[in-house]
Amino acid sequence: MADQADFERDALQYSRQLYSAAMRMARNPADAEDLVQETFLKAYRAYDTFQEGTNLKAWLYRILTNTYINKYRKESRRPSEVDLGDVEDLYLYRRLGSEDTADASRTTEDRVLDGLVESDIKEAVEELPENFRMPVILADLEGFSYKEIADILDIPIGTVMSRLHRGRKAMQKRLWEFASRRGLVPEDAERP
Repeated sequence: MADQADFERDALQYSRQLYSAAMRMARNPADAEDLVQETFLKAYRAYDTFQEGTNLKAWLYRILTNTYINKYRKESRRPSEVDLGDVEDLYLYRRLGSEDTADASRTTEDRVLDGLVESDIKEAVEELPENFRMPVILADLEGFSYKEIADILDIPIGTVMSRLHRGRKAMQKRLWEFASRRGLVPEDAERP
């Protein structure tokens, strides 16, 4: 059994990694910060149940993942709220803006970021369905083993392997589309 007095020393070393994973899950800095804060609060409260000698990082990721999933489910049951001012602004923008106006309003940074491959990969990951995205993030970005992912997500290892395979295939297809649009794929190349 772990001692809560050691929590800060043991657990806070993973704060940057947890925040990075939370950003990929929540896709919003404020939500990611809230998610990490809630994860640390839950972990601190339950730290006396943590088995010393086991993988603390995986335990924290499981709490993070469960917290995100519970929050995601709760929010998906709520009707979406839209600010009427945003709707009016969007309507006016679409009415007034042509393609030339929209392009002129873009910053140089926006144009540069559009050309980066990293943004395509990030978009491909974000477009994955939730049940495929989490295993891909945990395996390919965080470096967890199949067993650790199975423990974190509370699913069988076979399911982890299946979801990883399907998630990676979906990403491969999406990245192929990005590359094709940019003329990076030879016309005679076989589609994956």
